Amino acid sequence: MSNDHIDIPTDEDIKSLAEQGLTLPLTYHTIKHYLPHRYPFMLVDRVVACTPGECITGIKNVTINEEFFNGHFPDEPIMPGVLMVEAMAQVSGILGFITAGLTSKDGYLYLFAGVDKVRFKRRVIPGDQLTIRAKTVMQRHGIYKFDCTVHVEDELAASAQIMIARQEQQKIKDSKSA
Repeated sequence: MSNDHIDIPTDEDIKSLAEQGLTLPLTYHTIKHYLPHRYPFMLVDRVVACTPGECITGIKNVTINEEFFNGHFPDEPIMPGVLMVEAMAQVSGILGFITAGLTSKDGYLYLFAGVDKVRFKRRVIPGDQLTIRAKTVMQRHGIYKFDCTVHVEDELAASAQIMIARQEQQKIKDSKSA
């Protein structure tokens, strides 16, 4: 995925987001309206660019205080790769919501539906700042596929193709009680 323009919102992007009452960067107080996650599992600190229907760029600051570093690994802390994949899915979910003009308060969630082509290229350690990018590849009937990357500075740390699906929250509650 080319990063030439993805992190620089255009005037059209800013206008499109403003129509939904959004101003970049999106911080925790806005992101929490899109993601059901909370500490310690919310893996997006900020959204710095977004073109609804096309692409999004999020930031995750990795600190030694992260819960997972207690056991992965105590003498050589490394962020688990599966959490980088989760961060890509969370950024993708935010883009899905913004593209649809919805928030979780509208009664929907975006659920992780699949992952392909996962590659890890670099260790992520305390002090790193992740730049997480998702670009829409396919969108049909509330199902989205994204090409995603995680960079530390200009170095690729991970990449994956992420699929998410929009589901009404009531259906989730019904399936739990069955």
